[in-house]
Amino acid sequence: MKTLRNQHQEKISKAMASVLNEQESVDQNHWRLQYHVSTPAYWMNDPNGFSFYKGEYHLFYQHHPYSPKWGPMYWGHIKSKDLTYWEHLPIALAPSEEYDQDGCFSGSAVEKDGKLYAMYTGNVWTGDNYDTDLRQVQCLAVSEDGVHFNKVPQNPVINSVPEGDIHPHHFRDPKVWKKDDYYYCVLGSRTKDHEGQVLLYRSRDLMKWEFINVMAKSQGNLGFMWECPDLFSLEGQEVLLMSPQGVKSEGDLYHNLHQAGYVKGKLDYQTGLLNHGGFQLLDYGLDFYAPQTTEDEHGRRIMVAWMAMWESSMPEQKHNWAGAMTIPRELSTKRGNIISKPIQELKQLRQHHVQYENITVNGEQELAGISGDCYELEVKINAKAASQFGIKLRTDHDTHQETLLTYDRLESLFIFNRDKSGEGDGGIRKVHVGLNNNYLHLHLFVDKSSIEVFINGGEKVMTSRIYPGDNATGICFFADQEIELSTLNKWNLSKGVSPLIFKG
Repeated sequence: MKTLRNQHQEKISKAMASVLNEQESVDQNHWRLQYHVSTPAYWMNDPNGFSFYKGEYHLFYQHHPYSPKWGPMYWGHIKSKDLTYWEHLPIALAPSEEYDQDGCFSGSAVEKDGKLYAMYTGNVWTGDNYDTDLRQVQCLAVSEDGVHFNKVPQNPVINSVPEGDIHPHHFRDPKVWKKDDYYYCVLGSRTKDHEGQVLLYRSRDLMKWEFINVMAKSQGNLGFMWECPDLFSLEGQEVLLMSPQGVKSEGDLYHNLHQAGYVKGKLDYQTGLLNHGGFQLLDYGLDFYAPQTTEDEHGRRIMVAWMAMWESSMPEQKHNWAGAMTIPRELSTKRGNIISKPIQELKQLRQHHVQYENITVNGEQELAGISGDCYELEVKINAKAASQFGIKLRTDHDTHQETLLTYDRLESLFIFNRDKSGEGDGGIRKVHVGLNNNYLHLHLFVDKSSIEVFINGGEKVMTSRIYPGDNATGICFFADQEIELSTLNKWNLSKGVSPLIFKG
């Protein structure tokens, strides 16, 4: 009879062989991202277990190692010393036991006694309907080296939902942290009438957990399920990140299938209640979900998210991969709202700097040396009297491809339009943005099939996948009346993710 450890390791080894067999082919795909984290092959979704352990950042992720489509979930694993250069590690968790046989769903990681503990949701399908026929429990796995994990014999460590108005089946995505003498975790949940909520638990040893309270719940238009909660303190206030499913669109907001955002407030650790303000989005683009944060040795709060969206077409699937992570972002607050900025370490990727100052644009203009498909672009624009202006990215005149970033001064709107971006889904997203003394500051990170736009120092961010052709490398500035590109800096960015080498 196989031991639990051998059974688990055997499933990991088979999965690794599957991924390694496809890795080289996947790397040839022209949409393959260069400095964003993705799986070596096949499917990826939510970031899991994002943590700083023994001087390195560890990032795990939901992974199906046999198909570019969602399936029984494993935990993929990658690490970095600087959040910029990443090294793939062996798959960390496989669905190998009775309590997690249909998936090791999302969770988190925390250090205890020098070991790294991963807390995750074990999922079992009890019928054919994946929305109603499921059983979810919370489980632990432990590693002494941050690489090889063994599931604890006490699993599941949380076996059922508490009493009260809590749905018995949808109960997942534990995020763990330590405060004083206790470990705490938040769990995504819904009421019996399908309104999203988050549960708070505590434990002294990670093994025995005590339910404290429903920490926060949906009021009004905040959906039927809150996935992937994350609670942390930022500049004196508690922040609850969550990904509400089923939020209805309101004006220019909430047009993605599911949302990802936060509320800020104060948590009473005794009652377990979070007194909080209104819901705010973390990203206004088309591809951003399930963000997770960690605190590093410098006290920075760093966030990553899944750079995709459920039910999108994902053209890369035909090349046997799907999904990626955003670049890591440092969180801070400004005027009561969270702002997101690219981490400083990404500057290590910069190559071939091109710089311009005081360039007048009226109509359309391209600039020598300003083109590409994998770069960082920072531009400060003096709007002058223009009512509409912006940038066209990944342009190709022959195929009429372009991704259009427009500022509408009359509406105070920044507009991201990927209707002509190539293959895959189109879509337009809009966000309210004001000018600063008549200036608009844009900081763009473009990779082979993605764009991340940081507006006015990260006050608003828009992230989207795009799938242009090989020749779509142009960049064009435009304005309906004269504007000035006060400063413009562009760098090519080098590759940041190494191939997977399986060391057993």
